[in-house]
Amino acid sequence: MEFPSKLIEDAVNEVSKLPGIGKKTALRLVLHLVKESEHKTAALTDALNRMRTQIRFCKTCYNISDTEECSICQSHRRDKSIICVVEETNDVMAIENTAQYNGVYHVLGGVISPMNGVGPADLKIDALVDRLMRAQSQVKEIVLALSPTMEGDTTAFYLNKRLKDFSIKVTSIARGVPVGGELEYTDEITLGRSISSRVPFQV
Repeated sequence: MEFPSKLIEDAVNEVSKLPGIGKKTALRLVLHLVKESEHKTAALTDALNRMRTQIRFCKTCYNISDTEECSICQSHRRDKSIICVVEETNDVMAIENTAQYNGVYHVLGGVISPMNGVGPADLKIDALVDRLMRAQSQVKEIVLALSPTMEGDTTAFYLNKRLKDFSIKVTSIARGVPVGGELEYTDEITLGRSISSRVPFQV
């Protein structure tokens, strides 16, 4: 790809390092920024710089936060007896968008993946165990909301093993056929789990 300027080329190379953005999309974004006023471009770079230098992680659940403790952990309206264990912050956002959960969270920071060199010690698993020990039986349920992948299942199995000494109910989110989906296009594992985990019909 030929560039009219070394400055444009450098900017495109950096933007294209972002996930899901190729060189053509990066070029389109960079050229858009060139057309924008210097004030708008400065506002963008300032926001990115402040995000990178000032971002924090909640001391309790490890969710991304602007303060020492995130707004969810600080809220008196949340049910602290239920902890939903997720992989990353975007999973917290996805669950929050459903407006169906009122407990708190614990962000692991990934899943166990030996192929990628990620073991239990690389995740916030020990922090979860310490959190439960400090809670002194206040926590009644742990919800494992991990991706339905081999790595996610491995992490869930390991967590269940680590939590067996606590008098806490360990559950996992349901897996099944998506709303609007057709059975013939659903993979066998998902369909099999949906049948084995069937629930009473509700009108």
